Amino acid sequence: MQHIELSYQWTPPGAEPVRNRQSPLRNPLMDLLQAVRDTGSIGGAAKAMGLSYRHVWGQLKRWEESLGQSLILWEKGQAARLTGFADKLLWAERQAQARLLPQISALHADLEKTFAVAFDPAHLVLPIFASHDAAMDLLREEAASRALHLDLRFCGSVDAIRALNEGRCHVAGFHAPWQPDAPSLVARTYKPLLKTGQHKLIGFAKRAQGLMVARGNPLGLRDWADLCKDDVRFVNRSPGTGTRLLLDQNLQERGLDPASVKGYAHEENSHSAVAARIAAGQADVGLGIAHAAEGHGLDFVPLSQEFYWLVCLASALDTAPVVQLRQLLGSAAWRASLEALKGYSPIDQAGQVQSLRSMLPWWQFRSSRPGAGA
Repeated sequence: MQHIELSYQWTPPGAEPVRNRQSPLRNPLMDLLQAVRDTGSIGGAAKAMGLSYRHVWGQLKRWEESLGQSLILWEKGQAARLTGFADKLLWAERQAQARLLPQISALHADLEKTFAVAFDPAHLVLPIFASHDAAMDLLREEAASRALHLDLRFCGSVDAIRALNEGRCHVAGFHAPWQPDAPSLVARTYKPLLKTGQHKLIGFAKRAQGLMVARGNPLGLRDWADLCKDDVRFVNRSPGTGTRLLLDQNLQERGLDPASVKGYAHEENSHSAVAARIAAGQADVGLGIAHAAEGHGLDFVPLSQEFYWLVCLASALDTAPVVQLRQLLGSAAWRASLEALKGYSPIDQAGQVQSLRSMLPWWQFRSSRPGAGA
């Protein structure tokens, strides 16, 4: 069976694309074959398509070699005719495109509409890698209504910051407990990735993390230690996610062995996926956010308040997309939207630029030398 690949091309405004008019989806071979059929010669096909005779002849020869079939009956002094195989190719394309015409037309219109944004200077695009978060999805919708298009990719908090540092995005989203201690696992993980002076925080939101459990909380799970009970099946998040960091830090602080958590090695890549496992009866509990629990008909037991931060390089703060993002985050409309999202609350610093040193404490060292200043 031959493999099919779809493609598209741009044409200048007002220019007539050279293609088989009977085919809404362009294919260069079908264009050539239709032109030969319509004109009765290689030269005529070349003229109709605005190409040289040599180019058209060479292309047809290459297609014959690639397909292992003859396409043109090359009889000297006679009008060029398609072979039976070439006739079947054109017939097959017409049949397929006739059946798929509504979908192809919709795809064509959607591509034109989407790419119109790229050519419109009023529209801006901002690549963002971020920890999975319902508020980020909402932000993408709000931003799009203001001609700011967030090219949003969800990954772990650690991976998001790494992507920022490697130049793969302009803004990263991560979450952390409010002012974790400097020796904490969260601080020790994030600190090597974020540099004072180089990175700047942008206030985003505050949210609750907690236990997602079946409706009615039948096992009565209330605290971190409950995850170690023998009859409790846990579902975890992937390494490198902020939620996994939060879990590991709290287990470590309480002297709880991760090996005692039944299901610690069973991982999912989003809050929603964890909630779906619990809703399906494949697990009893997982750590996540209230919005994901609500979406899957689960109960939620809050355990920790945390801040979700956006971070960018200081050099990007005054770029048009980041400025527009900051204005959106500071707007009353965004505050109202966030307040309506279960488990989230706005912060006074939303959209404001803040230094790492002022908001995260693990760079604030006190010298242990006698007489040293604070």
